[in-house]
Amino acid sequence: MTVGIPGQCYTAKQGDLTVGIPGQCYTAKQGDLTVSDPVFHSYSTVITSITSGMSEPGFVVTELMQSDLHKIIVSPQPLTSDHVKVFLYQILRGLKYLHSARVLHRDIKPGNLLVNSNCCLKICDFGLARIMEPDENVAMTQEVVTQYYRAPEILMGAVHYTSAVDLWSVGCIFAELLSRRILFQASAPVQQLDRITEVLGTPSYEDMPTACQGARDYIRSRPHKPAALNQFYALSDQATHEAVHLLCRMLVLNPNKRITAADALTHPYLDEGRLRFHSCMCSCCTPGTQGRNFCPDLEPECPVPFDYNFEKSLTNVSRVKEKLYKFIHDHQQRSTNKLPLCLNPHAAALAKIQSVVKGGKSWQTHSQASSVERIPSRSLRHSLPPPARVASGAELPPSPHQWT
Repeated sequence: MTVGIPGQCYTAKQGDLTVGIPGQCYTAKQGDLTVSDPVFHSYSTVITSITSGMSEPGFVVTELMQSDLHKIIVSPQPLTSDHVKVFLYQILRGLKYLHSARVLHRDIKPGNLLVNSNCCLKICDFGLARIMEPDENVAMTQEVVTQYYRAPEILMGAVHYTSAVDLWSVGCIFAELLSRRILFQASAPVQQLDRITEVLGTPSYEDMPTACQGARDYIRSRPHKPAALNQFYALSDQATHEAVHLLCRMLVLNPNKRITAADALTHPYLDEGRLRFHSCMCSCCTPGTQGRNFCPDLEPECPVPFDYNFEKSLTNVSRVKEKLYKFIHDHQQRSTNKLPLCLNPHAAALAKIQSVVKGGKSWQTHSQASSVERIPSRSLRHSLPPPARVASGAELPPSPHQWT
């Protein structure tokens, strides 16, 4: 996939991603579907349809994005400073909304940031997400965040952490966009911590407020390292003073001093990204006779914090299926932006769906009375995105280091 110019509008046509798209099917997973509420539609992938009914196996179909940021970074696709700014702006805009809803993503990485050729970006994979824990005495799991993007407080055994862990991940991705290589790459959590301190320097006792005693003893046992932040200017020619300043605000060892998503959006480095996104790419602003009609709040917050109270009624599998079915059905009835839904006839997911349909009858989407349209194979030959690569074991959140 070729990424176009940020802010450039593309006419939808068959074979493109917005109309007549070869889709993909995903097995319903409660954790993902919960945060796919309509209020998140501008920031994360959206459910577009549900197949079958309550008495038959059901599949949830989400909108298809062409690629992800990891594939773009490792490709020969040129990335200008405009690309970096508009991508970073959208990531932070989405995180501001998520964090205002009290949601921690906990696995922000390039592979979980989906991208279209018009540079629109959405956050996906909420499998490790949870709501923020206000009680610091409540332990939170350390088996979160792919290691290369894992915040130092988690590496140092913190049993409680905040939304700052997501901002650390964004800082690592920001540097990766500039240099086209992983910023902190190591084979194990302890080596990951060593790589971080080689650049940011040895943290003081005050900058390790949540570290366990074993991690503090390890840091003290190592030779003192001064900060080498000037290395950020060597990431690429695009590493300007403004870019490095924002990067340094994200990559702070002390989570209490790390910049928030809301504050990062006010940084002057993102002014051009904001302008490009809202001039053409966003759905919140509309074209007018005298120019673009900008919405009053370009980076809104969630009006109602997310909570888990709905789970109290989910006492068995049937209740879960019923709740899920009703949620998607009601959303479809309210939605005014229904995209044509097509399926990739070569997808393994489609074969799986067909295998569970009994009696040989063709399955239908709940929102459509006729069978789902399929695009001829010859029209898909040059438009299908490459198959998603399965993450290797090293890319999944590894077990935390057991500090003694």
